[in-house]
Amino acid sequence: MDNEPVTAKSLSWTYMIQGNTFARAYKDTLSDFPTWVKKENVDDGILIAKNLGPRLGIDESEFGHEVYTILHNKDAHGKKGAIVAIVKGTDPETVAKALRKMPQKDREAVGLVSMDLSDSMRSIVRMAFPNAMVVRDCFHVMKRGGEGIEELRMKYKREAVKDVNRQKAEFKKHLEQLAKQRKYYRNSRKKQGKKRCKGKRRGRKPMRLNTRFEPKRLSNGETLVEALTRCKKQLGRSYGDWSINQKKRARILFRLFPKLKEAYWLINDLRAIFRTKSNTKATAKKALEGWYKKVTKSTLREIKSVKQSIQHYEDEILNYFINRDTNASAESLNSKMKAFRSCLKGIRDIPFFFYRCVTVFG
Repeated sequence: MDNEPVTAKSLSWTYMIQGNTFARAYKDTLSDFPTWVKKENVDDGILIAKNLGPRLGIDESEFGHEVYTILHNKDAHGKKGAIVAIVKGTDPETVAKALRKMPQKDREAVGLVSMDLSDSMRSIVRMAFPNAMVVRDCFHVMKRGGEGIEELRMKYKREAVKDVNRQKAEFKKHLEQLAKQRKYYRNSRKKQGKKRCKGKRRGRKPMRLNTRFEPKRLSNGETLVEALTRCKKQLGRSYGDWSINQKKRARILFRLFPKLKEAYWLINDLRAIFRTKSNTKATAKKALEGWYKKVTKSTLREIKSVKQSIQHYEDEILNYFINRDTNASAESLNSKMKAFRSCLKGIRDIPFFFYRCVTVFG
């Protein structure tokens, strides 16, 4: 229990003991939680100064309907000694005040902090770690680029759904007109005393009045709405990672929507800058300037918004090319804590949950 993020119930299945009884015994007697909770005030922040290192990562995560700022040591790789601080909220003044309780000498020794594109995280680092170099995570930069493509995709999908609804309404109206014509034809024949025609008729078979509307399908067997829905994840990946069916779908969509094709390849060019291993900070800066020129020539508002975001954080984004530092360790630690939360089927006691996290990861 002190070394792994496991629940009391999982141990009860293995050792054939009462899970609830063991959980209460661990919380009240076997662990040092009663003394820990008196010493630590979760609302004021949990600080483990001994875990401070030269390379840190910072991120926010939600637990129990509250958002917490989590500072971690990158060199611990999500294991023992990873958690440095857990502070309630993301307000820069509040979080920085809690972090400044750690020794100033240790805080000034921090040389690097990685983070996402959050402005509040940047303010926290500036106030708490004055000598630290900020590195903006390249994966979040690409995520911001993906949001530009997603905005364009959703625009086309809404138009496609609107078009399908219009076609359905026209088809329904056509069936109603057809029903009126047939009713009029039957009534006129009755007035003339003619019997209903039986046997084979010449010409095309008449449409049934209970016929369902079928939208037009593309050459790969999908409707346009289905294709625009299923391409969501593939547009966030490199072309080389696509399957044969995904490439076929992309060829159809790119032929129908040239702007979607243009947006995808512009973001793919941005991805290539980060993937080129030979790039240094100087060469990456030149490559970004070339990418800015391509976007400027484009008429895509969504991609121009991505360019403005990157220009705003450009220097901190380019710090990635110094040592190729990312914020993946923070995302990994958050996912481990959330996986532990899901094993517990939710959190009833926030202080005890953080005690378990600090015991395992701190």
